[in-house]
Amino acid sequence: MACGLRCTLGCPDQRDFSWARRCTTAVCCSLVNLPAQPAPGLSRLRLRVTNAAESHIRAGHPWVYESSVREQNRPGEAGELAVIYDRRDRFLAIGLYDPASPLRVRVLHAGAPVNIDTAWWAARLDSALARRAALFGAVAEDHATNGFRLINGESDGFPGLVLDRYARVLVMKVYTAAWFPVLPLLLDLLAERFSGFAVVLRLSRNIQEQAAKVALMDGAVLLGDVPDGPVIFKESGLHFEADVRRGQKTGFFLDQRENRRRVETFAAGRRVLNAFSFSGGFSLYAARGGATEVVSVDISPHALEGARRNFQLNPGLRGRHETVQADVFDWLGTTPRQFDLVILDPPSLARRESERAGAIRAYAKLATDGLSKLAPGGILISASCSAHVSADEFFQAVRTAARRTGRSVRELRTSRHAPDHHASFPEAEYLKAIYLQVE
Repeated sequence: MACGLRCTLGCPDQRDFSWARRCTTAVCCSLVNLPAQPAPGLSRLRLRVTNAAESHIRAGHPWVYESSVREQNRPGEAGELAVIYDRRDRFLAIGLYDPASPLRVRVLHAGAPVNIDTAWWAARLDSALARRAALFGAVAEDHATNGFRLINGESDGFPGLVLDRYARVLVMKVYTAAWFPVLPLLLDLLAERFSGFAVVLRLSRNIQEQAAKVALMDGAVLLGDVPDGPVIFKESGLHFEADVRRGQKTGFFLDQRENRRRVETFAAGRRVLNAFSFSGGFSLYAARGGATEVVSVDISPHALEGARRNFQLNPGLRGRHETVQADVFDWLGTTPRQFDLVILDPPSLARRESERAGAIRAYAKLATDGLSKLAPGGILISASCSAHVSADEFFQAVRTAARRTGRSVRELRTSRHAPDHHASFPEAEYLKAIYLQVE
């Protein structure tokens, strides 16, 4: 096996995942001793990196870029464990190697040498689950919230992989082919901890071609059964649907939960605009909070239909809910309507560094237009999920826009990541929101 992993119990070749579709109640394979010997005739994959990269690794940064690799003993394959040595030939770190990615190594561990075996992976998974148990209760039970993130990539020690829970369905999104050889082991560990749960695989677009070569596809059900339609889950006692096999991200925008809860506390007696509403998350919280009117605006008719279905899942909500299909940038600048609470939560406006300046201008324009629609005493909540726009840049853009309106504006608060989406290094920080009230 080219990946260098040793497999027991007669499991199939790690590069043929057709077994996953045949497996219904248990994982068919068990991997042990992940740092096992590489394929016959090959030595352990060894790397040395630049001095700057050494410093970053020691400081806890989980990525090694292709340009930072200055020495390598042989070509490596996706999913191999690469050992990084420092300039004095001492162990520095170990991580998952991906020859097709600019992020050449995703660091799993740095510091003293460690044996990355099944027990090591189990301990790392249990550590991530324990953090969520403190937030949401025992993961195998139904509570007021049974939709949340269980593994947040690098920040939980699983670089390039996230795992979300929706009721009794787990959705694993993978961003690098380096995880493909490890998937059987992860499925085994999840099956032990989430008895009776299903597992759905979601793939980043940039690795879908590689995945097809090992019979993996986006939306594949790797374990258990998943209904053809959406999965219904609970958040703060509200019911929502998640399209776990085809929807954006892993099926729902779980990262805005804390801001949705804050919206509920502001909504009583207010006319609420939820711009870029998607499937209506903020709208439902506003309705439960006592809003007299909620308007959901989105360019996607599919998203608005999802919002209507989410309201139907919660028949006890009061107040009028209206959906408007429109480009928010155009609609917000021309509508004569006034509101008491305006929520601006657009999709990422800067997917690459070259788009950063334009995104900052767009956030300022949205804030200007949003503030112009607020009645006296109204509140603007403006959010950004653009990782290439820093929190300081975003907050400054909105604050400057507010000053230029000439209205008296009071800043209520800013917010960042939800606790189950914590960020442990700068590049993982993307979510920010600012709350302003006009006099």
